[in-house]
Amino acid sequence: MWSVLAALRERPEEVGEILRRRGMDPSLARRARELDDEWRKLKVEVDSLRSRRNRISALIRGAGDEERRKLIAEARELAARLEEVEARFREVGEAREEVLRAMPNLLHPEVPDCPEGEDSIPIRFWGRPRVWEGHLETFRGETERWGFRVDHEILDWRPSGHADEMEKVLRMSDTLRAARVSGSRFFYLFDDLVWLDMALVAFAVDRLTAAGFTLVQPPYLLGGNAYRGVVALEDFEDAIYKIEGEDLFLIATSEHPLVALHYGEELQPAQLPRTYLGISPCFRKEAGAGHSRDVKGVFRVHQFHKVEQVVFSMPEESWEWHERLISNAEMLWRELGIPYRVVDICAHDLGAPAARKYDLEAWMPAQGRYREMVSCSNCTDWQSHRLGIRFIRGDGTRGYVHTLNSTAIATTRALTAIVENYQEPDGTVVIPKALRPYLEPFERAPKEAIHPRRE
Repeated sequence: MWSVLAALRERPEEVGEILRRRGMDPSLARRARELDDEWRKLKVEVDSLRSRRNRISALIRGAGDEERRKLIAEARELAARLEEVEARFREVGEAREEVLRAMPNLLHPEVPDCPEGEDSIPIRFWGRPRVWEGHLETFRGETERWGFRVDHEILDWRPSGHADEMEKVLRMSDTLRAARVSGSRFFYLFDDLVWLDMALVAFAVDRLTAAGFTLVQPPYLLGGNAYRGVVALEDFEDAIYKIEGEDLFLIATSEHPLVALHYGEELQPAQLPRTYLGISPCFRKEAGAGHSRDVKGVFRVHQFHKVEQVVFSMPEESWEWHERLISNAEMLWRELGIPYRVVDICAHDLGAPAARKYDLEAWMPAQGRYREMVSCSNCTDWQSHRLGIRFIRGDGTRGYVHTLNSTAIATTRALTAIVENYQEPDGTVVIPKALRPYLEPFERAPKEAIHPRRE
C-alpha cells in the first residue's frame, strides 16, 4: 500500500500534523480520510451487489417458470440499486483521487522545523572559503550562529560578481544580446566558458559512471500523464514550459523523464537498485515568488545543462541511498575545490514529492553568501505510486519502489561558483585541476590575454 494512504488510515492525526508543518491546511487529511472511508464502504457494497447479481443470474438459468419470474424481478431491483451505488462509488472515487493526489509525502522523522525566516539548517561545512573583508561579519554570522567555526582566508580585494567577470572581464558571455533575441534569463557563452561547461559534464559523467551509474540521455519533452506522476503539476506551472496544443512539456530536469522510465512496470527486488545518470538540457520558466533576483548573469536562467543522479530502490534501502547520493555530489564539489555547506531543508520548504531533502550550497565570494548548487531528495513511494512502479517479492507481496534524485552538476551554476572562487586579482580565473584533463592544456581563462589588475 502507498505509505501516505496507509498513514491516513492508521494515523490520521500524524498526517494532519505533517500538513501543518508543511504549511498546508491540516483539514485536508480529515477530508481525505472521510472520502477514503466512504469509498471503502461503497466498494464493499458494490462487490456484494455484483456477487449477488451473479448468483441470481446463475439461479435463473436453472429455475422453473414461477421461480424464474421472482428471480428476474429481484434481479431488476438489484440492477437498479447497483446502478445507483456504482454511480456514487465513481463520484466518491473521483473526489477521493483528487484529494489524495493533493497530498504531499510523509516526512522523515529528522526533518527540521526551522526558526522563523529560515528555510534550512546547516549540518556540515567543507573547504576554506575566500572571504572579502567587507563580507567578514556576514560570513561569521552565517557559520557561527549555527555553532560552526569555519576556517577561511580573508581577501583584501573584492572579487567581481560572476556576471561582470564573465561579460566585462573575461568577455565570454553575453546576456544583453541574448535578451534582445530571446528575452531575459537567456545567455550566449563563448570560447573557454563553453569548453568549461562541457568539461563539467564530462567530469561528472566520468566519476559517476565509474561508480556504477548507467548513463542515460532521456527525452527532452514529457507527456502530461507521466509529468503528473512525477510532480504535483498544478504546483509546477510556474516552473515548466508547455507545448501549445499538445499534452507535452519541456523537461525542467532529467530527473522527471528518468523517474518515468519504469512507468507502469513491476520490478523484481533482484533488479534493484537501478541507478541512472541523466544528462540533458533543462528548461525552466523561473517565474513566481522569490525569482525576481538573479536576473543578471547565468545563476538563474531559463536553460542550462545538468547531470542528474536518479535511483530506484527497495524501501528498506532508500535512506542509505539518500546519504550516498549527497556523498557523491560532495565528492564532485570537493574535487572541484569549491567550499560548500550541506543544509537540511525545513518541513515548510519541502516540495510535495520529497520526504527529506538536502541542498549543497557553494560559497560565493563576490556575493558573500552560500548559494544552492545541488538538491538531493528521497521521494520514497510518492512518485512510484502515482506512476504505478511496483516491486514483487518472492512470496508474492507487492509494494511501491522508492525513488531518489540528486543533482550532480548543474553547469551554469557551477560556472558561477568557479568564476567567483577561482578569480585572481588580475582578472584571470584559474581552472580547477579536476577539469583540466577535459580541456586544452591551459590553466587560466582567458588563454589569449591577461587583463590588468583591477582597482
